[in-house]
Amino acid sequence: MRGEAMARMLIRVDADLNEDLLTAFPQLVARHHPASTTLSGDVADQQELQGILNLLTSLGVDVVEVVTIPEA
Repeated sequence: MRGEAMARMLIRVDADLNEDLLTAFPQLVARHHPASTTLSGDVADQQELQGILNLLTSLGVDVVEVVTIPEA
């Protein structure tokens, strides 16, 4: 993603993130599913994506899937 425009990403985690935790990801929209949450939104570059993933890991949240959402 380096040098490219923002990419729309979907990040699925193996946890039901509460509102307090979600405030750490203001650029992402949360959708709750049974025992999981998906976060989606625009990510500027690989560094921002890595920061999001590192923060989730530091919070003890397992990342199940990371997908680039194709442009419509």
